[in-house]
Amino acid sequence: MTRRRARNRFVRRNLSSVLTARAGAAVAVLALAAVVGCSPVEPAGGDTSSSKAPTGQDAFGAAADPAQVKQGGTLTVALSADPDKLDPTLSRSLYSRYVFHTMCEKLYDLGPDAKVVPQLATALPTVSADGLSLTIPLKQGVKFADGGTFDSNAVKVSLNRDLTLAGSARKSELGPITSIDTPNPNTVVIKLSKPFAPLTAALADRAGMVLSPAAVAKLGANFSNAPVCVGPFKFASRVAQNSIKVVKDPQYYDAAKVHLDAIEYRIITESSIRSANLKSGDAQVADSLSTQDAPALQSDSSVTVLQSQSLGYQGLTVNIGNANGVGNPLKQLDTPIAKDPRVRQALALSIDRDALVKSIFNGLNTVACSPISPKSEFTSDAAQVCPAHDPAKAKQLLADAGVSTPYKVEMITSNNPDSLRLAQALQGMVKEGGFDLVIKPVEYAALLDQQDRGDFELLQLGWSGRVDPDANIYNFVGTTGSQNVSGYSSTGVDKLLTDARESTDQAERVKLYGEVVGKLQQDDPIIYLYRQRNLTGVSKKLLGIQVYPDGVIRTAFAGFAK
Repeated sequence: MTRRRARNRFVRRNLSSVLTARAGAAVAVLALAAVVGCSPVEPAGGDTSSSKAPTGQDAFGAAADPAQVKQGGTLTVALSADPDKLDPTLSRSLYSRYVFHTMCEKLYDLGPDAKVVPQLATALPTVSADGLSLTIPLKQGVKFADGGTFDSNAVKVSLNRDLTLAGSARKSELGPITSIDTPNPNTVVIKLSKPFAPLTAALADRAGMVLSPAAVAKLGANFSNAPVCVGPFKFASRVAQNSIKVVKDPQYYDAAKVHLDAIEYRIITESSIRSANLKSGDAQVADSLSTQDAPALQSDSSVTVLQSQSLGYQGLTVNIGNANGVGNPLKQLDTPIAKDPRVRQALALSIDRDALVKSIFNGLNTVACSPISPKSEFTSDAAQVCPAHDPAKAKQLLADAGVSTPYKVEMITSNNPDSLRLAQALQGMVKEGGFDLVIKPVEYAALLDQQDRGDFELLQLGWSGRVDPDANIYNFVGTTGSQNVSGYSSTGVDKLLTDARESTDQAERVKLYGEVVGKLQQDDPIIYLYRQRNLTGVSKKLLGIQVYPDGVIRTAFAGFAK
């Protein structure tokens, strides 16, 4: 994919930057051998809109002042990976969420404080006393990009599609919905068989995106070929593994707030090339800046670096029972790492997370041992327990499991330089614990396909995170989770997660999630490694770009400075 990108003019121009970045990456990997454990760097507080925030301090960006913005122009965004399907029901990648932000609004959204706010709804849901009914009031006078009317029926069509479409990644996010009623065009009533605390938060992401019923009827499972929603922009074109373009939608209900004519997303997997294109002006926004590049960009007078601590994680997923593909019946794999949790525990103990954070990521990322962010209101001491790096104990566990060393395990990972740098660091680390880690780099789209098919032994991939921890856990480790690519199943974990979903008592949910983390660290279907810092480069010629802790780059209401 990188070679294809290099054929583009804006990539060729900056090849010298790649050589420098690669040399720096090699030094960083070699430095791991001499690093001792250290405490992760905690991000400082302060003004979240400052363009001069020190590296490591939150800077979310600010809304554009209309008086300072030109009308028109095309914004170019350099993306680190090709988004998967542009279908909110089927999509699983962060990169598709960037594009959806411009063209598929949701019932709810998140603010910079990670609190849920109305978007296509006019207020937060009214919940019945028994927790089994949610009533949602809707905006009026709203049109889809195809001219159709947004109403309660459209919401019903979209939610039913999330619940029933084959391969839906949203089904387990929505919980025990029994019916969706439409008493009038401006009201939706969702009925549940049991209380479901995470539902409102789920409707602030892809599960809450409302699709054009006409487009759904016409395209069916091929909706991603020509997606139609409500948004400031509408889909224009896509060149696979190259670019996606959206153009201003004149039918948008708040079109006066939209300044740009179009946004083009160009796929540039090489982080140093994204940075170089940002500095040269060939792109005005670059996502997922490398922690190697961020400090230099921070001192560049032409660039602002937006940054926030992710709600998600990066980790290693072990294939335990995904023999038939995600969503199909689980079948235990017949390998030591799949059958024996001691082998997975040994792998986890072989990894020095502190060293990864310090040497590979310049101390910008933070250690993670669980799917619950320490910034979450659902965190606890139990949720943040982190087993110590202990390669001697790892070797003992392998011996107890009857596994001869070095134990060979193959890991698929994305073939971009940052992922490969991490993989090589892990490869060197786990040798001391008795593992021979074989790296299998693949293109990002192929990696997603392989994980869904269960065609992997070990997978390095992350999750951008959601405000409610249920969306960071249940989908991935619940037996019926729609993204349970590990094929993991535990009746104990399922019960704890179900109890947490049904509880309306926050203290009770906090306690339950702490217990979940304890069980997951015994079984290790996912070995959590670190929390990625959201680092986004923005040209100072552009105003109004914002990035919140959910990791989504908000471009829809940006514009070029006068």
